[in-house]
Amino acid sequence: MYFKQFVAEGLGCLSYLIGCPMARVACVVDPRRDMQVYLDVARENDMRITHVFETHVHADHVSGNQEIKSRTGAEICYMEDTPVKFEHTVLTEGQEMTFGNAKLKFIKTPGHTPHAMSILVTDLSRGEDPWLVLTGDCMFVGDVGRPDLAGNEHIDEQVQNLYNSLYNKLGMMPDSLEVFPAHGEGSLCGRGMSSKSSSTIGFEKRSNELLRMAEPDFKKEMSGTFPERPKSFSHIINTNMEGVPLLDRCPVVKDLSPAQVEHFMQQGALVLDARDTASFGGVHIPGSINIGLKKQTANWIGMVIDPKADLILVVPDEKAYHDMEIQLHRIGYDRIIGYLYGGITAWQEEGLPITQLWQISPEKLKNKLAKGQPKYFFDVRTPAEWASGHIQYADHLPITQLLKSPPDIPKDEEVIVTCAVGYRGNIAASFLQSQGFEHVHSLAGGMKAWINSGYPVT
Repeated sequence: MYFKQFVAEGLGCLSYLIGCPMARVACVVDPRRDMQVYLDVARENDMRITHVFETHVHADHVSGNQEIKSRTGAEICYMEDTPVKFEHTVLTEGQEMTFGNAKLKFIKTPGHTPHAMSILVTDLSRGEDPWLVLTGDCMFVGDVGRPDLAGNEHIDEQVQNLYNSLYNKLGMMPDSLEVFPAHGEGSLCGRGMSSKSSSTIGFEKRSNELLRMAEPDFKKEMSGTFPERPKSFSHIINTNMEGVPLLDRCPVVKDLSPAQVEHFMQQGALVLDARDTASFGGVHIPGSINIGLKKQTANWIGMVIDPKADLILVVPDEKAYHDMEIQLHRIGYDRIIGYLYGGITAWQEEGLPITQLWQISPEKLKNKLAKGQPKYFFDVRTPAEWASGHIQYADHLPITQLLKSPPDIPKDEEVIVTCAVGYRGNIAASFLQSQGFEHVHSLAGGMKAWINSGYPVT
């Protein structure tokens, strides 16, 4: 049996290729949209991909199932009653399929979504006992799937389903069975996943607190709060249910002159500036949003930007444009018009409008605070980060709250924002600028720079 795990950094998505080189067949489980890697691995091992299995309808990333089908003719398979609207193969509880020496058995494990499944995998060349289980978004390493994505009206039912799936199905499997989930660190489909990408049933039952609770305690815990649901989630769910458009159908113009960028902006296009915080702060196009190309760029784009927005990118070079393209396509942001050719320098040379987002040093901020300034100073970190230590006179306004509802303050007043290292601060500050705030600054280096400068926190 051939088995390989693939990691999509940032989003924390884990996908799998399972097959048998002797039988020359393979399948893919929970594929990401940029799916060439599966084709390459299958070819290298002389296998043909014949099936794609989705453990559930994903909310955090757009599936690559249609791309794989277009290239290989593979069947796309879901558990029965999954509400997808395109041609697919229906699986039933307990059904088995073989791919040479690899045997897959499909088990209903709802809770994260109503129609989710897990997949028991057996290597028949080694024996009849299952070797591992692909748990989808039901059981993670160190965490479990969030049950709130189906809507608050279904939360009680989903929590009960999740309990039954974890305790009465997965929890009853052999302790030695290896666990391979659909997500790891960085995913928003849980609350605290481990950076390790696999585990065992026994280890999770011993070390995962959520798997050692009485039923009432579990239900109380899983009915609580979860990470903010990004704007992108509903769009991604609908895209995955309707059938993901092939990438060669996505509108892309690529390199744009400053005049073209100006024209598209007048038509309502949004400028997404993917440069670092210092470069953006020095000069940028008015109204643009700064989300630098980092490990978790896609998650932040999903928080800040409307999935239906027409996007123009400002990037350091063409490679960065292609890297951003991949990040955007993975979450279904396909309305990418192109990028500003020649970068911000070309824009400036045309004499077009520019603005700045000044980075304030810890020393200057300390001096301002000593004089009772600024009037509006926001720390946009999470509650846990805030509780671990913050600057005196700062007001706590988590970025997820700020993005939903900008502060009700005069837009001509000075505003300073800070976060941990400046990345989220610049996102928040650029968003405030795009909303008409005229004098916004970001603490350069965030709380890390403040502490390293020797200044106190409370």
